Amino acid sequence: MTSFALTGDAKTAYSVSGDGPPLLLIHGAEASRHMFDALAPLLAKRFTVIAYDQRDCGETESPPVATTLAQLALDAKTLVRSLGFVSAHVFGSSFGGRIAQVLAASHGNAVDRLVLGSTWALPCSLAELDPEGSRRMAELRAGLPETSHALASMFFPEAYLAQKPALRDFFSQVQPSSERSVRRSQAVAGSADIRLPDIAAKTLLISGDSDRVVPTRLTFAIATQIADCRQLLLQGVGHGTSLQAPAELAEAVIRVIEDTP
Repeated sequence: MTSFALTGDAKTAYSVSGDGPPLLLIHGAEASRHMFDALAPLLAKRFTVIAYDQRDCGETESPPVATTLAQLALDAKTLVRSLGFVSAHVFGSSFGGRIAQVLAASHGNAVDRLVLGSTWALPCSLAELDPEGSRRMAELRAGLPETSHALASMFFPEAYLAQKPALRDFFSQVQPSSERSVRRSQAVAGSADIRLPDIAAKTLLISGDSDRVVPTRLTFAIATQIADCRQLLLQGVGHGTSLQAPAELAEAVIRVIEDTP
């Protein structure tokens, strides 16, 4: 069921499931909270799972103005507080991991345990860290819908696409450019002036060894800047971890939050 909360000047759409300590799920750049539809029920057995749509995404209503990572992190904190929680465990995926980094560094008292999946370190852009891969992604996006199959292979391994052939056409449904999508692209390209060593939360970095969107080396490089940080490599998994391997992902999140080996 969709509910709404005021986060500053936005009306944020969210869903809550389960019972237990709060766990906030922060989605990626081109997604909505529904990217967690397979993952959330697995986590809801242990946690109160909060999944929401960011500004210019999904069902959230926000002013038609550009936003920043700092604002998106503040929205996340405000949503958690509006639901009656002082803090929450946080899982951020891809661009959501960038928001989670800002949240943990700038609002550390709002974050308990932190899980960063398939993401890259602030303040650098993905284009700076992986220029060749970023150019390829841009070319494929510009060629949609004809390039839908090639773009899908950037997000998912070929072996998985063979099992789920419908995913090959997923990106053919991408809507033409709109004011909303342009604002979203600007937000995704943005950065924030934070220090990763300021993150005090116990952190887990997760990457799929077949991720062609954010190569594993970029995700795991974050470990050099966070004091209490573990790494987990998922074999045969691409960028869409919550879609391809929700059970493995849920198990990893539960382990780091509950402090089990």
